[in-house]
Amino acid sequence: MTVNCKGNLLDLSTPKVMGILNITPDSFFDGGKYKTEADFLNQTEKMLTEGAAIIDIGAYSSRPNAAFVSEDEETERLTPIVTLLSKEFPEAILSIDTFRAEVAKAAIESGASIINDISAGLLDDKMLNVIAQTKVPYIMMHMRGTPQTMTTLTDYEDIVKEMIFYFSERIAAARSLGINDIIIDPGFGFAKTLEQNYEVLQKLELFQMLDVPLLSAVSRKSMIYKLLNTSSQEALNGTTFLNTVSLMKGAKILRVHDVKEAVECVRLFEVLQQ
Repeated sequence: MTVNCKGNLLDLSTPKVMGILNITPDSFFDGGKYKTEADFLNQTEKMLTEGAAIIDIGAYSSRPNAAFVSEDEETERLTPIVTLLSKEFPEAILSIDTFRAEVAKAAIESGASIINDISAGLLDDKMLNVIAQTKVPYIMMHMRGTPQTMTTLTDYEDIVKEMIFYFSERIAAARSLGINDIIIDPGFGFAKTLEQNYEVLQKLELFQMLDVPLLSAVSRKSMIYKLLNTSSQEALNGTTFLNTVSLMKGAKILRVHDVKEAVECVRLFEVLQQ
């Protein structure tokens, strides 16, 4: 349960927290909140101080019906921030939320050490080769279509069975290229209805049969606030509850906007496992 992040071994035998740093203007919860270098430095420092083991940086919003961003624009948004954070926080593990191979390559060259791909390599056929060449850990998520089309692609006969088959194929493709450090993300909210999200969460422990670490990313998502008839701003309590359920069902990484609360969640969970 360790992954090699450019020589820095991350031990997942104890669950870890991944803090989200959006440098997009249109992300569903905090889009546009951080604009300057000082903003990005302050938020990163805050999350690291609160106990984040990984900082996940995204320059392309993958929320439903998100605006298209060109590869050049994504790279131009991303690489200066990765360079800045790598310099200011040299011990930090930086993950990049992108499905584009060239963006991933540029980010790794700028100091990133994990790639977090919502498409598991299906939106860019060069992605797996970049991961194999750079030897960074690879997070592969389940999704159908693109952020622009995924809400129309929710027709499953047996969603969990089909997801496990999907991951089996993508893991095999990655392994065939010598990619060793693989993490899977069920993709809550991606090509899934509200009911399907909860079915996947209810059966989350079944994904352990794939024998790779599991990441859960439910933070402030619509599966929480639509069910409770509130908003993303009011979804922290629901997030904490679903993070707890995720840990109980085997999640090794929690991807969150609110690091302090997630770290507390992990600590309390760990005490109960003793």
